[in-house]
Amino acid sequence: MSDIIKLLPDSVANQIAAGEVVQRPASVVKELLENAIDAGATQIQLIVKEAGKKLIQVTDNGCGMSETDARMCFERHATSKIKNAADLFAIRTMGFRGEAMASIAAVAQVELKTRRSQDDLGTLVYIEGTEVKKHEPCQCAQGTSIAVKNLFYNVPARRNFLKSDAIEYKYILEEFQRVTLANPNIGFQLFHNGTEIFHLPAGNLRKRIVGLLGASFNERLIALELETDFLRIFGYVGKPDFARKTRGEQFFFVNERFIKSSYLNHAVMDAYQNLLPEQTYPFYLIFIDIDPARIDVNVHPTKQEIKFDNEQVVYTFVKTTVLRALGMHSITPSIDFDTNINLFPPAAGSETLLPRINTGKETVNGIAEGKGYGGGKNETYRPVNRKTIPPNWEELYRTEALPETETPFADEMAPQILPPPEEQEPETLIIPSRQQTLEQPEQVAPVQLHSTYVLSSIKSGFILIDQQAASERILYERYLKSFSQSKPATQQLLFPQTIDLPRPDAELLRQILPDFNALGYHLEEFGQHTFVLRGIPSDTVPKGEEQRIIENLLEQFKLNLAELKTGHRETLAQTLARSNAIKRGEKLSAAHMLALVDQLFACDMPYATPTGKPTVVTYYLADIEKQFERKKS
Repeated sequence: MSDIIKLLPDSVANQIAAGEVVQRPASVVKELLENAIDAGATQIQLIVKEAGKKLIQVTDNGCGMSETDARMCFERHATSKIKNAADLFAIRTMGFRGEAMASIAAVAQVELKTRRSQDDLGTLVYIEGTEVKKHEPCQCAQGTSIAVKNLFYNVPARRNFLKSDAIEYKYILEEFQRVTLANPNIGFQLFHNGTEIFHLPAGNLRKRIVGLLGASFNERLIALELETDFLRIFGYVGKPDFARKTRGEQFFFVNERFIKSSYLNHAVMDAYQNLLPEQTYPFYLIFIDIDPARIDVNVHPTKQEIKFDNEQVVYTFVKTTVLRALGMHSITPSIDFDTNINLFPPAAGSETLLPRINTGKETVNGIAEGKGYGGGKNETYRPVNRKTIPPNWEELYRTEALPETETPFADEMAPQILPPPEEQEPETLIIPSRQQTLEQPEQVAPVQLHSTYVLSSIKSGFILIDQQAASERILYERYLKSFSQSKPATQQLLFPQTIDLPRPDAELLRQILPDFNALGYHLEEFGQHTFVLRGIPSDTVPKGEEQRIIENLLEQFKLNLAELKTGHRETLAQTLARSNAIKRGEKLSAAHMLALVDQLFACDMPYATPTGKPTVVTYYLADIEKQFERKKS
């Protein structure tokens, strides 16, 4: 039998290697920017066309390369960063493997121009799919310019798997953000499709944050710093009242290299314990300088994962540094010792934890209203609504009596003594499948429970409707239909709202602006990262929260919660539906409840929200009678 194992050609081997190094246009941007930084550049320009699919060009004023180095840099494992294995544990440069340029040249058309300061002429190298087409002298400025054209032109399968321009451009912005934040001492420019997006002069870290993320961040920042013989930690964390619903603006840098670490993220979140509204995340930008011998960066091809020789010590230092920074700005929970506060949570049967429905002076069992089932009458505990924590953190745990109508529902209470209502389902609860058809409600006036649920009678029992979930389903289907129909009516705002966004968010909003306005909004560009909202859909009540709605929408896009290439309209409709829906705790009139029930059952899919959560649950009369041990007559 003949030998069957063959040595692959270099062109094929390079394409295989490119699969790990060059995953998308953003991977090329990262590698080229890091090479420019390693070359000692003080000014770097990034030009992108069609989200990097057509062109990615990086020009720097660094040290440049000789004629021989210009050709050698495209060979596999050719690098100036390390010389032996021992150097892997003393790495101070961004790149070191010598794989990036060879991998990029294997899947694109690459033109390199470079010149050193001592040379009169520079060098031009042009490569297509690892094949050198040109290698000749040329006139060029000092430094290096690399243009990567038609990425994956020779690997159609890889090109077809690229996402939409909006998604790929989003990834490029993320890489640009990370590199520019790590290097505030270097000036950067970014152009996309001929438009200048960023012009960031060299400066200090705070100016770079404001220039990159927006002027609104200036008042949100709290400086932190700690220096020991083991490491140095410095950077900024955000004030708790500016926390956001997603983790998009959280950055760790170790020796100026961006890393992802759930372990260190936990240290930061632990420091913020009891300071954040529920399900929100703080901004942080934390740098760790440590002896390279104490870390291993050669763990993953992207170099975004590293290993510390003592993670527990690093964890403790990070948490302590954040705690100290928050404490120095008086951002800590405090207790007023002049107030009579019961520090222990009331018993599970306490009436302070069980909001009652006011049905009259006496219940059907003859128990007078106001009589609880436990000894909760003397409790002084008051739940804190975590979603509305005031900026004055000294008042965080003061007890101020809330009107009975404003008592937060159990799932909004700060002390999580009782689980959310969804987790306290009775044994007889039956959630219908999407295919199961429920009975239509009878024409009986519905009843609202706890300002959260709507109870409506059916022939076989009754249904319980989550008013927020039902409203989301109704609005979602309405918004989707708006895309295929003529633009809905718009009500003009008496006072147009100016909306300032971080520049990356502003650029992303431009991508979806036509579809956003197709829903009845009237939003216009007003500068590089400013928009003016002049109108909202005629069936939407102005709440003064339009900027928050837009920010939440963009955060969902940035975190890729939905696929923009095939479903960005669905994502837009889903986000706006969630933002504009009736909220838990809102009291509804009888007419409003009837309209909600009618509109829900007129939907194409009334039994679940766009994300799959149930809108309706059914309690069957037969099951209820079993609970009361009644026999059929």
